[in-house]
Amino acid sequence: MNKVIGMHEAKSTLSQLVARAAGGETILIGPHGRAEAKLVPVDAPQPKKIRIGAMKGRLTVPDDFNEPLPDDVLQGFEGML
Repeated sequence: MNKVIGMHEAKSTLSQLVARAAGGETILIGPHGRAEAKLVPVDAPQPKKIRIGAMKGRLTVPDDFNEPLPDDVLQGFEGML
């Protein structure tokens, strides 16, 4: 786990921290040991974004989707079996 660099130390050693980040290291910065910022290389891989609607057109809803459940299935959901 990365050590959190204090604000004062980060301010006084910024050029060294930038060099470390450029070398591939992730630098966490924040007061009192709590990370509030992250210094990363410019070409660091970005997390994939979730596309809403990615399954559009691939799923079908049965015609009886809104119909009441059969009694045996409903009892199973209600814990009566």
